[in-house]
Amino acid sequence: MSTTRPFSPGDRGPEPGAGGASGVPGGDPPEAPAASRRSRRLGFDGESGVVPLARDFTRQALYDWGWLPAATADRRAAAEDVLLVVSELVTNACLHAGGPAELRIGCDNKVLRIEVSDRGTGNPAPRTPHRAGRPGGHGMFIVQRLCLDWGVVRAPGAAGKTVWAELGAPA
Repeated sequence: MSTTRPFSPGDRGPEPGAGGASGVPGGDPPEAPAASRRSRRLGFDGESGVVPLARDFTRQALYDWGWLPAATADRRAAAEDVLLVVSELVTNACLHAGGPAELRIGCDNKVLRIEVSDRGTGNPAPRTPHRAGRPGGHGMFIVQRLCLDWGVVRAPGAAGKTVWAELGAPA
């Protein structure tokens, strides 16, 4: 589902505090208790090779959070889905928005949220109709298929946007 909601539907509500995908400009959101919500952020200023950098950063977080090494095929598939979505969102920022500014990932017991901020003006959307046999143009279709939800947030008066995606945590 493509959306411009600042957060996914349901009872979770927006991210607490300011910044991130809550759409509120300002500083970082306050840290939640370590047992319930974990988060990481990576800035890309002056970096090259940002897609593999983002994947390595995310892979390390998945190890630290116990998603990897995966004990089952389902857990391994969930971790691979997260890495693929990170790659697609960062690649989209490189191709269509002048490069990513920041990657944020956060996880609780049910959902892992990925946020990629950039300075671009466009809105990502899956190509319609999706043409599986053609090269290129599959990134947001992949994100849409793998994620529980995704969307775009713009902070009022600020350049750029944050594209967010949420995936279910493995059981």
